[in-house]
Order: sequence, then structure tokens, then C-alpha cells
Amino acid sequence: MKNFDIIVIGAGHAGCEAALAAARLGCSTLLLATNLDTVAFLACNPSIGGTAKGQIVKEIDALGGEMAINADKSLLQMRMLNRGKGPAVYSPRAQVDKNVYHVCMKQTIENTPNLYLRQGEAVKIDVTPKGEFTVTTAVDLQYVCKAVVLCCGVYLSSKTIVGQCVKDSGPNGFANAQYLSQSLKDLGFTVRRFKTGTPARVRMKSIDLSKTVEQHGEEDVLPFSYLTDSIPATKRSCYLTYSTQKTKEIILENKHFAPIYNGSINGVGPRYCPSIEDKIVRFADKERHQIFLEPEAEDTCEFYVQGASSSMPAAIQEQIYHSIEGLENVEIMRDAYAIEYDCIDATELTAALMSKKIPGMFFAGQINGTSGYEEAGGQGIVAGINAERFVRGKEPFILRRDNSYIGVLIDDITTKETNEPYRMMTSRAEYRLVLRQDNADLRLTEIGRQIGLVTDERYARYTEKKAEIEKAEKDLKKVVSPKIYGDLFTQNGEVVTKAGLTVDEMLRRPNINAKDLQSLGFFTDISDEALYEIEVECKYRGYIQKEKEAIAQADKLESKPLPDDIDYTSIEGLRIEARQKLNKIRPQNLGQAGRISGVSPADVQILIVYLAQRGLK
Repeated sequence: MKNFDIIVIGAGHAGCEAALAAARLGCSTLLLATNLDTVAFLACNPSIGGTAKGQIVKEIDALGGEMAINADKSLLQMRMLNRGKGPAVYSPRAQVDKNVYHVCMKQTIENTPNLYLRQGEAVKIDVTPKGEFTVTTAVDLQYVCKAVVLCCGVYLSSKTIVGQCVKDSGPNGFANAQYLSQSLKDLGFTVRRFKTGTPARVRMKSIDLSKTVEQHGEEDVLPFSYLTDSIPATKRSCYLTYSTQKTKEIILENKHFAPIYNGSINGVGPRYCPSIEDKIVRFADKERHQIFLEPEAEDTCEFYVQGASSSMPAAIQEQIYHSIEGLENVEIMRDAYAIEYDCIDATELTAALMSKKIPGMFFAGQINGTSGYEEAGGQGIVAGINAERFVRGKEPFILRRDNSYIGVLIDDITTKETNEPYRMMTSRAEYRLVLRQDNADLRLTEIGRQIGLVTDERYARYTEKKAEIEKAEKDLKKVVSPKIYGDLFTQNGEVVTKAGLTVDEMLRRPNINAKDLQSLGFFTDISDEALYEIEVECKYRGYIQKEKEAIAQADKLESKPLPDDIDYTSIEGLRIEARQKLNKIRPQNLGQAGRISGVSPADVQILIVYLAQRGLK
């Protein structure tokens, strides 16, 4: 029997971040993987980032995590999504080499002090009389630890489904974890059944690319990691195509074979990532749907058919794919499949991702009912940090809705009951203009430094950027005469005034950008990254100030804690639903109480009066 400070069960994206954080903070850490080939495996799409997800990757990086660094190492191409919608929702997305991504992350784990990577299936967790944990594996090895982090992904009692072919299997044919679900039930956790899916992988050489639209990477995008100097040139292209009327006919004619409709699938699937058959049925008025063809890696001709996940029988899948433009003669190399798996109810966790029932037991990733590599990684680093803090007897580390997308994510899943796989979107963040992808380092690097994960190199880059911004802010106050800026304004379609303008006033003009002002001698020796920060903060200052005022207002409720011993059933005036929800979720403050589904503003006011009567203001 071996002893560790922390054991992390599962080596997917949550498990890798959790284990690296714990080990880098000095805890002896065991990372258990059912198969070492699953370490940081991209079981679904070969990409990192995307709408709202790119923000999370940047935040993981700012805190001292690994996902962004690893994505930059394995980059095939990079794009910035939502350029036409404004900086509040700009989101970087990288197409990555899934094989390189796995290898690089595994090498990082293998070379991290205090971290022991071991293949083994955890089958049972016991709590010892001393409050420690004993983890037993399928080959009857036992490990003891002070804190345990469960990052089991979609492997718990999972089944893969292709038509009537149902297998006890994890993703991509990897073995699942067959026994740990029962151990969680024995410990008192509510176990639910969710579902997700993945499309077929097809042979690139069998695609008629002349019928598709080629999508190159963008060269003017900054890397994910603040430690990466620049992105490489695009290595592989992606391609856009569409489903057809024939696709629709095939699916509707064979709808009775679809497991999602004939009762073969019981798990709840993701609303925002439906299968192709679900899209055709749910959006019957649409003539066609976008399909993206994405390279899996440089060393293979496999392409991922984004937007066409399916659980139809293999023979029908072939008909569906052959009806898509450019895929008329495509060769399927791996069938699409759905996967059902067990997960817990995340409202049983605190905002530190620790069980409310069992101190020292943490959960992160898809076991919490979320979907996506990025959501998993964000939870993983928080769980790993908090496992270390629990072991050391420190206060928990809590991210908030007003300082990070990760904070929004964790607050949502631990406060609001989600009955389907949770996916992060920019619309879920009420302060998204403050929580931009470009300023994640300014929001979180100091926090990561205090925790102990931000290295000297990272902190030096952060302080250098801050110094550049401070220098640029001095230029904003300078007054410029029309003689100096007149030609620039005329060339850019701006009205030249008779009076002088400050640089700040000039930059707020719609047709003037910071690069233009460099030609007038301002913002010299300022990096593009810092310059962009100045420009956004200047042009959107009014809106940003409104968000900051809203944050300050919301903080009045967030700063009012709710005692753990409140019996909500005894508080007169609370509606029955509110009493039941409050008793179940046990919010930590009034702000969190107000976000619980079923708790109204009137209920919050009653809680405010109750606290005042108890002398808790």
C-alpha cells in the first residue's frame, strides 16, 4: 500500500490539469489512467478553443495551467471566431494534431516532479476512520491519500452505440471503468446518465475538395499561451461543406433506426451539439446544415466530419455521409457513435469542486455533467489547486463570475441544476466585455502567482505587459493639434475639428485605431498585445464601466455569507420550492442563492431580513 498526498483518477483534460497543479504546488500526486494511451486524448474533435472555450483556455494559462501551452505545441492552424461581433465575444480556436497533443502532454506529466503516472482502473474508494481515502484498482493494488480528485470523463459504466450494436466501452474503443459508479453510489452520490456523440472519421483522399470551401488559418492571431511568442504558419487546411436534401430524406426515412428515437439510448444528450439526425428532425425547416472537415493529425489522412455526429447503424451512416456535398465517394475509416456514461449531480459540490458530504473528495470535468475539453481543463486546475489547499489546511480557492469564465462555469453547475451536458457559451457570462480572451492574464496572473503556479518567466511577461499599458496610458492624456492629426483624420473619413484632441479622444473615433496613432509618434515601443488592450479599453470604456458598476452592485449580495447551519424549511415567507432548493444546494452567499432555479428575488429579500434578524448583516 502506497501513500500520496493526492490521487487523481482519470488522465483526460481535467485530470491532467488537476494532477499538474497539485504536483507543481508540492504535493506527492498519483495520476491513475485506465490506459496510458488515453492521457489528454482528444476523443472527439481535434481542436482546442472556440466560442467561450477559447477564453477558458486563456484563463487556464494565466493561472499557470498547461492546456494552452500544449495546444500551441501541437498547432495545425489558428483562427479567431466572431470577429464580426465585437471583442466581448472574440474567441480563439486552434486545430491541433491530436497525436502530438497526447504525446506532449504525457511527456510533460512524466517529467513533472512529485507526479507519478500509473495505468490502472480505480474500482473502489473508501474513506478511512482518519478521513483519508483508500483507492483500490482492478488488479487489487491499494493507494492511500489525503485528498482524491475524480476526473473520470465519459468512462464510468460507459456504452458506445452504433445502431443496434451496443458495447461496454469507453470512447475510441478504449476500455471503460465498470465499477467506480457503484462505489460512488455507496458513498451517497446521486449518479445520472448523460450522452454525447462523435462523427465518423473519413479518408481525406476520398473527399472531393473541389465541392468544398477551403478554410485557411489566420496568421494575425496571438497564440493561446502568454508564454508562446508566435504561432507557426498554417500546416493544414479545414474545409466547409453542407448536408443536402438527400441527407434529410435518408435520415427521415430511417428515423426508426436512430437509437435516440427508438429508445435504445436513455442518456440525456447535449442540447448545443446535436447529432445530424437530431438536427434534421429538430430543424425540419432548414434546407441544409454546415459540415466542417477537419484534419486529425499530420501523420494520418483521417478527417473529422464536424457537424455530422451520429448513432445510426453503420450502413445508414454510409448513406448519410455519401449524401453530403463532396463526400459522395468518401471512405469511412471509423464509424460515428454515441456514448452513454455516468456522472454526478454537481450541485452536491461546493464552489471549490469539493463534495459537501465528504471533505477532501473533489470532482472535475465531464463527471460533473459538463461537455468539452476546455470546460474539463478549467475545472481540473481549480480542483487540483483546492485539493492541495485542503491537504495543507488552507482556505479554498474560489473563482467568481466577475473574474473568469471558469468562475461562471463552476457557479452554474454547482448552483443551477443542469439536466443535460453543460456547455460554456459567451451568453452565459453576464460580464463578458470584462471577461475577454485578450485580458485573461491581467485578470488572473496575480491570482495564479499568489497560489504558487505562476512561474517567474510568466510573471515577468505579465509585469512587462502591464508596464507597457501604463506607458501607453500616459500617451492617452496628451493633447494633439489639428495640424498633426488632420491628414490622418481626412484619410480615414473622420471630421477634423478646429480644437485640439487628446489621444484618448482620437482613439475613440470609429475609424481610428492605435496603429494609426503610432504613425503620429504615439505608443512607441508598445507590443501589439498591449496596444490591442489599450484600444479595446478606450473604445468600449463606457460599456466596460457599466459592467464594472453592475459587478460592484452584485458584490453586495456575493459578500453576504449564508451560515451552513440554516434550516431553510423553518424560514417563514419562503416559498416551498425555494425552501427545498435552498436546503438541497446550501448556497454559500446571497448572490449564489439568487441564482438557484426556483429561488425568486422575493425569496432573496426574505433571506436578507432573516439574516438581519439574526444579526448577520
